[in-house]
Amino acid sequence: MSELDRLLSVLDMRSTGPNSFEAHSVSFGGPTAFGGQILAQAVVAAASVDPDKDVRSLHTVFARGAKVDAPITVGVDVVQAGRTFASASVTFQQNGKSCARSLVLLSSREPDFIHHQPDAPLLHPPADATDSMHGPDIWEVKMEPGVDLTDPAEVGPAQSTAWARFPGAPDDQTIARALVAFATDGFLIGTAMRPHEGIGQSMAHVTINTTVVTHTLSFHEDVDAGDWLTMRMSSPNASHGCSYGRGEVFDTHGHHVASFVQENMIRPMPPARQ
Repeated sequence: MSELDRLLSVLDMRSTGPNSFEAHSVSFGGPTAFGGQILAQAVVAAASVDPDKDVRSLHTVFARGAKVDAPITVGVDVVQAGRTFASASVTFQQNGKSCARSLVLLSSREPDFIHHQPDAPLLHPPADATDSMHGPDIWEVKMEPGVDLTDPAEVGPAQSTAWARFPGAPDDQTIARALVAFATDGFLIGTAMRPHEGIGQSMAHVTINTTVVTHTLSFHEDVDAGDWLTMRMSSPNASHGCSYGRGEVFDTHGHHVASFVQENMIRPMPPARQ
């Protein structure tokens, strides 16, 4: 089984009853499930509310980490289901304790009435970018030349651009949106660290406590997760042990396909835990 197939397998959650599922996790070497996986599973679970609607947006609060070596109970509470919109709360629990909750909006497809979007970034194409080790073998990830979010010695503006694709991703819009949700999770903590000398993402969980606290994602267009997606990101604020970051996702045609916002905890680790 390929690494992408392993990720797709945990998105194929087992139904355990009306609006409930059993989910499992992909291990990336640590004891805690990757937040991007939880986001992706929230997209898939919410899509079960109405197969004729697309997941439009989700806002997720991560209350506590989920262990990778135990199943996760996923419950879907339908708030409203109408002709144009539907909404649901998706709750992730493990051993009777809530780990995360997503409030998800679904919508039917409508023609444009008005339409505008930001300009697509004019940067190096992925072929000229630098390979990244974010989740090797599950996807292909590249960073803009000269940017290394892991290096504590590198100092620059709180901005970054990454390219990501999932070669062989199925032609299914729910799964594609789930994979984009997965992709948006892992870069904004490192982006917030860039202006600060001696601070880099390689220090996370070693000498610095970091975690994603909330993640909000909106889809504007259909997405192709198997083709290159450009993620343009920035962190306009870091203060009081937290950071705030945001990003825009563009496809190879320059369409603005998604936007996301993330709040993170970034704090020094107590010496006794280092």
